[in-house]
Amino acid sequence: MKRKYFGTDGIRGTVGEAPITPDFVLKLGYAAGKVLARVGKGAERRTVLIGKDTRISGYMLESALEAGLCAAGVDVLLVGPMPTPAVAYLTRALRLSAGIVISASHNPYADNGIKFFSGAGAKLADKVESAIETELARPLKCSTSAQLGKVRRIDDAAGRYIEFCKSTFPAHLDLRGLRLVVDSAHGATYHIAAHVFHELGADVVAIGNHPDGFNINAGFGATSPRALQDAVKRERADLGIALDGDGDRLVMVDAKGEVYDGDQLLYVIASYRMRQRRQLRGGVVGTLMTNLGMEHALARLKIPFARAKVGDRYVLEMMQKRGWVLGGENSGHIICLDQHTTGDGLVSALQVLGALRGDKTTLAKAAAPVKLYPQLLINVRTRRDFDFSANRGVRQAVAQAEAALGADGRVLLRASGTEPVIRVMVEGKKRPQVKTWADAIAAAVRKAAG
Repeated sequence: MKRKYFGTDGIRGTVGEAPITPDFVLKLGYAAGKVLARVGKGAERRTVLIGKDTRISGYMLESALEAGLCAAGVDVLLVGPMPTPAVAYLTRALRLSAGIVISASHNPYADNGIKFFSGAGAKLADKVESAIETELARPLKCSTSAQLGKVRRIDDAAGRYIEFCKSTFPAHLDLRGLRLVVDSAHGATYHIAAHVFHELGADVVAIGNHPDGFNINAGFGATSPRALQDAVKRERADLGIALDGDGDRLVMVDAKGEVYDGDQLLYVIASYRMRQRRQLRGGVVGTLMTNLGMEHALARLKIPFARAKVGDRYVLEMMQKRGWVLGGENSGHIICLDQHTTGDGLVSALQVLGALRGDKTTLAKAAAPVKLYPQLLINVRTRRDFDFSANRGVRQAVAQAEAALGADGRVLLRASGTEPVIRVMVEGKKRPQVKTWADAIAAAVRKAAG
């Protein structure tokens, strides 16, 4: 059954526009609470943890979710601003019924969204999301006063998560002698990220760590690495680490200011584990967006590689199906299933740093085997129901590009699962040719979308 509200990463949109309104989110909390009461085991009272990023709208949506869950008879734990992967970890560590994150990840502050984790710290199964949508269509019937949920705050949540992140770094190594610039995108890791690296011995310069409710992802973080590049060179740092607004993406910068994306960083982790015989357990899962250069580099090491649909939930599904522990996206979502149940920017950074320290090498040398093909991604904003696949002009532009690029190039068009845009990706050996065809296809999509 096609879901009305849930996309590839929860429910997301512009605040004040359906479905990101306080009345809907209250009903969503109630519906989720009723479903959780049915799918849980035993007769114990259900408890759900709520975290959020630093958007101004988080206060409003947190209150609405809290009210809906309590009306359904579910207890609530509040942790305030907390990275998405921290909510997944705390939900699992505290043996809770579910975790909810109020965040729109890398989107601008005017957007927000609701993400759910199961009690095991994993994304909700499709059937559970469908059950919540079914419950949303039913009337809200508040529990009696004796059955209402209670709310309390966990004051040491940040400290718990910091210790968890540190535990994923090799115990025989440390970060002494490293000067790092850490960019939190004015997001949910603003009070956490620098502490993780400092407590492992690094000299840390923190940027993007002063959220005001409106500046999340604005000119900082994994989607805007220029500020990190400038800071690394200005501070004469060894490396830069950039996270996104909710802390599940990672981009890194070397001492020369060169940017390394998720494909390159995933290769560094995988190749180190292969050499150390450290539970690579099969191969690596990427996506349809993974650069051909990454695939070729893994092939030279005889590391199996598979492509999933774009979206970390699809990467995770394929990893679980194949029994592999490493996967990720070029956007910086990296999943290390032997360390965490979901993608985690801080844990991923520690895996890269562990590889560099273990091999006594630099990021530039470790990632050098990945010769990235020029790749251009253009986001074309459209209405949410626009179907590019049915348009003759778009199909013709794609066919012409594919014929021109030949076997050494790729074209990929897909509708975003998190915002109303069509993503146009063109990849090939020659950058001018890639740009020409990406622009042409994007223009065809704009024309078709009106």
